[in-house]
Amino acid sequence: MKLFYSKGSCSLVVRILINEIGINCGYEAVNLNTKITESGCDFLSINAKGSVPALLLDNGELLTENVVIQQYLSDTYKAYNLLPSLGELLRYRVLEWLNFITSDLHKSFSPLFNSQVPENLKDEIFIPLLAKKLDFINKHLENHTYLLGEEYMLPDGYLFVILTWLSHVGLDISDWPSLIDYKKRILAREPVQRSLKEEKLIA
Repeated sequence: MKLFYSKGSCSLVVRILINEIGINCGYEAVNLNTKITESGCDFLSINAKGSVPALLLDNGELLTENVVIQQYLSDTYKAYNLLPSLGELLRYRVLEWLNFITSDLHKSFSPLFNSQVPENLKDEIFIPLLAKKLDFINKHLENHTYLLGEEYMLPDGYLFVILTWLSHVGLDISDWPSLIDYKKRILAREPVQRSLKEEKLIA
């Protein structure tokens, strides 16, 4: 398998999962501005969507969309500690959080990373909307070690990566004390440390 990724982007979530499970996988960086991979390939010829993560399977098929790739890897490698098996209610709680993070939280960053969006709109509309979602998660984590309780599961890696983006959009995580503690817990995990080192995000 090969993961097409961009440093520090949401594709980091999949790298963390690969390291959590212990999967043998290759990696190729993508410049999302030029759509050229580090080996000089036209990424659009690989993934017409032009986005990462994209996972090239051993059979030659390409799988895209973060949440789908996470489900595929968890199911294929029977990582039931991260995504419970079919039929268990907890599985759907995991998917519930994954879908909230990808559709509500992740997408809230799009206008903030967009240089075409005026700064006053970011400050007056988009940052307050994002802050409300972070308020909701912060309150939830006041009584939970991880999103689903006492055990680390798929949504936790995703939320961790998103929390690393806060400083890039002018938000101070100190406004959410439960998120500070939560981020520290995730950061202490060995697969997370390894993933950050692999992308040279930490020494």
